[in-house]
Parts: sequence; structure tokens; C-alpha cells
Amino acid sequence: MIAESDVAGGGCPSDLTDQQGALAESLLPPARVGPKSGRREKHPRRRIVDAIFYIVRTGCAWRQSPKDFTPWQTVYWYCTRWHDDGTAERVHDALRSQAREADGRHAEPSTGLIDSQPVRTTDTVPAATGDFDAGKKPKGRKRFIVTDTPGPLLAVHVVAANIQDRDGAGHPLSWTRLDHPGIRKTRADQGFTGRLADRAGEALGREPTIVPQDP
Repeated sequence: MIAESDVAGGGCPSDLTDQQGALAESLLPPARVGPKSGRREKHPRRRIVDAIFYIVRTGCAWRQSPKDFTPWQTVYWYCTRWHDDGTAERVHDALRSQAREADGRHAEPSTGLIDSQPVRTTDTVPAATGDFDAGKKPKGRKRFIVTDTPGPLLAVHVVAANIQDRDGAGHPLSWTRLDHPGIRKTRADQGFTGRLADRAGEALGREPTIVPQDP
């Protein structure tokens, strides 16, 4: 586990500690020389990861990232590359497995928890991908997430906010079954009753457990 006394790489709360930086470096793909110039990578991987975490944590625009970080164009290139080649997902999965084992659990989960959350969006979001949630009211999108018991993500699906819970759960449940075949139990709240039971039965081979809401 990471000790809070570890010193972060820079001056931002989102910066990696020394131990986190070493772990991140071990999970990233090997550095490679440029395809044209043959030069080695110019900027430390740790500061690139720090910059990505800063953008994600603060919601800052790429061009507005602090000047003491790696130039935003380089950070954006790495972020896009690591997303497209699956690096981000592999790092996430490896860290989730390590966290589970550190907690005395099996590396692969056996139970999934599914829920949804509406997210407000700006007026620039296309009407086809943003709408009103009839129950929770905000206009925007809705994200369906499946987590394991301690909380780390297993699957995410983003749709327009007007998609009902029982209709939007099919894809993340199917992805969870494909990526984590050990999942045999699913828990959900009452918003997922009805059609979800059929889809969960198809995707996971077992109907979900509906957890009643607190009075």
C-alpha cells in the first residue's frame, strides 16, 4: 500500500508519490524511440502521468495545464495513445487486482454491483447524446457503472440521461461477463427491476439481487 508520507513528484495534490510513480512506470509500455528522428523520449513518464491526473482531477482544459508540467500537446498525445492501445485499461485492471489481493481477496471478483448516475452536460452536447432524466431531472448523460464489492470499476457505459436504468444495463453487464467470467452475482437497486432481470440472466447466467432502498 502507498504511505501518505511519500513525497509527491511535484506540487499538486494529484501528483504521484515516489512509490506510486515507480509502480506506474512498471505498468506502462516500454519507452520507444521516435519513428522519424530516432530520439529517445524527452519527458519523464512520471510527469506525463502527473499531468494527465491533474487534467482528470481538475477538469482543466488541455491548453490551460500549468506550465511546470510537460507541454500539453505531448501529454495529450500520450493520453490518447495509452487510451487507444489499451494501456489505460490494463493499468487499471492490474491496480484493481493488486488492491484486491492486498485486501486479502482473490484477484478476480465474483460479485458485481451495478448503478447509474446522471451527469450534467453543457449546451454544446449534441441532442442525440444528451437528454433529461425523468427521475433525477438534470439534462445531460447517464453513466452506468459496474463495480466489484470494494468499489473499483469493472465496466462503464455512457448514454443519454433519458435512458431508463432497466434499459441501459445490458451492455455493461455483458462487458462484465466477457472481461470477468468469474462474476456470478450482481446486485442492483429497485430502479433495475423488470427487464434487467432478463438481461442479467442472459449476460451472467443468474438474476440480480435487488437491494431495497433505505426508508
